[in-house]
Amino acid sequence: MSLGKEQLLELKNEIDDSKTKISELNGQQIALLQQLKDEWGCKTIEEAEEKLEAMNKYKKTLDKKIEKASEELEEKLNKEDVEDEEDE
Repeated sequence: MSLGKEQLLELKNEIDDSKTKISELNGQQIALLQQLKDEWGCKTIEEAEEKLEAMNKYKKTLDKKIEKASEELEEKLNKEDVEDEEDE
């Protein structure tokens, strides 16, 4: 089974388009990796994932501290309100 001239040209165009798309994607990947390195100091995706995990753990710790401080402040404010009412 042989391909006609038009089919061969069509396949060539598809191959050329695919090569162009691959080049564009490679360029984007390089740019994103450079941005990852510049902004976050990560040389690989694995390093970025580790950093993200550490940051998420740190965020959870901060969230717990904020929640605890907020509860303590609310308790203090409620206690002061009760004391103020008693003084009246």
